[in-house]
Amino acid sequence: MRRPLPLLTLLLALSAGLGVPGCSSLNFVKRRLPPPTQTPEGVVFRFMAPSARIVQLAGNWPENDWLRGQAQTGSFLVGEMKDEDGDGIWTRTQRLAPGRYQYKFVIDRVNWKEDPNNPNRTDDGYGGFNSLIDVR
Repeated sequence: MRRPLPLLTLLLALSAGLGVPGCSSLNFVKRRLPPPTQTPEGVVFRFMAPSARIVQLAGNWPENDWLRGQAQTGSFLVGEMKDEDGDGIWTRTQRLAPGRYQYKFVIDRVNWKEDPNNPNRTDDGYGGFNSLIDVR
């Protein structure tokens, strides 16, 4: 008697899991967001942080200057992103002149993260990476 191939067994298990609504066995599939998108209103940045209280977009364009604009304006809202529907996806549309920019997301004012949805990055000089975007 011939035994089924392991790949066939795996495919059958996955197809059975897909057929069950709310199946928790597929939690390993993470939601992927698009990289920054250029629109007529500006560049749309998105970052998933469901448990964050505040998320900011920090970058090297003059108005932001890696959030140093906070000291210049006296506002701690520089680069503030919004999650108006509470789905954990924070969004900000930023007007940027044509050029190449580096950016990160700042979660709860302490954790600086590169964009996991943007493969373009460069060394940040601190053992990590900054994400890159070319605006045309």
